[in-house]
Amino acid sequence: MGDPEYILSVNRLTIERDKAILNEVDWTVRHGENWVILGPNGSGKTSLLKSLVGYFPPTSGSISVLGKTYGRNNWNHLRLRVGLVSSSIQQRIKENEPAVDVVVSGKYAQVNYWGRIFKKDKERALELMDQLGCRYLEGKTWITFSQGEKQRLLIARSLMTKLEILILDEPCAGLDPVAREHFLETIDQLATNRPDLPIILVTHHVEEITPAFSHALILKQGEVISAGPIKKALSSTHLSDAFSTPIRLRKSGGRYTLSL
Repeated sequence: MGDPEYILSVNRLTIERDKAILNEVDWTVRHGENWVILGPNGSGKTSLLKSLVGYFPPTSGSISVLGKTYGRNNWNHLRLRVGLVSSSIQQRIKENEPAVDVVVSGKYAQVNYWGRIFKKDKERALELMDQLGCRYLEGKTWITFSQGEKQRLLIARSLMTKLEILILDEPCAGLDPVAREHFLETIDQLATNRPDLPIILVTHHVEEITPAFSHALILKQGEVISAGPIKKALSSTHLSDAFSTPIRLRKSGGRYTLSL
């Protein structure tokens, strides 16, 4: 069994598919921590996420999530406790899927829900949509939603289960600057309302790191450049190393910017 002190822990995690995708990655997330994962394209961010939900088996090393260890426990049940919001889920939802159905589907780990919607499930879905500022989408279908609206619905979908980890895989991709800020406000509010729920944000952009995030993991070519409290792990030196370009990181008003 995994160490109950940790929400998740990977130890010397290596994934190889023709080449090394992740190389002896060590990373732990404890209760009360919200993490941002940064790195250039090809650094291994998406592969790390897929390994956490059991879609990318390790070549060597170990993965423990919520006290369960990969290879020893049933990962299908575990996935109901780990919410993953990614473009891959968006692409699988049918154009005519109603908003409430999208949210309810999370309870049953389905995409494009085909079962009966019970009253209590609909009430819970609408409650979550209200919390995430998208209750007004009731009665509308997937094809009519903006990118930001889709992301809010997918977060609500994740929260339909007894969620214990929320992973956001580049959730601001495709959002205009105003929509991005509104979405990030939603994430900050969720972090405030659910301090028990660890949030992991994967991004290319330091501008998307809000005060809700306490820790950072920076990857480069499948290896860890830095990991730990954000004040130490996120620096000009570490970002310059990760992106192989001199970078200057600035912080103002609790938010970050960078320049070359």
